[in-house]
Amino acid sequence: MSRKGVKPDEDDGKVRLDKWLWAARFFKTRQLAHEAIELGRVLVGGERVKASRVAREGDELLVRVGQLEYRVTILSLSTQRKGARDVGLLYSEDDASRLAREEKVALLKAERASFPYGDGKPTKKGRRDIAAFRQKLRD
Repeated sequence: MSRKGVKPDEDDGKVRLDKWLWAARFFKTRQLAHEAIELGRVLVGGERVKASRVAREGDELLVRVGQLEYRVTILSLSTQRKGARDVGLLYSEDDASRLAREEKVALLKAERASFPYGDGKPTKKGRRDIAAFRQKLRD
């Protein structure tokens, strides 16, 4: 705490970029947001920045989370994590970005559906059958 109980992040309405990304629910923790910025997965105006950079209204961000990309413009600042319904007040996403992301999600779902995973962990009977099969191979 700095002067008279005011936290440094709330001073003069300034918000660190990593804290804003966490509050806007792009990342589950502030540490993950910090690491993404350091690894160049978050660009401001097309340029790499530090996690301590002050976020400003009107900044255009490119945020890569996993295989998905978000092109967003900051509408308002917040240091408190918002509910899923309220994050739309913090930023607006480019329509082209939203459509591209939805196509990518559909493609990833189709890939997962086409990949045969199996039935999961074998049952007790299944384990007995496997043990019997292995025993026959040894004999």
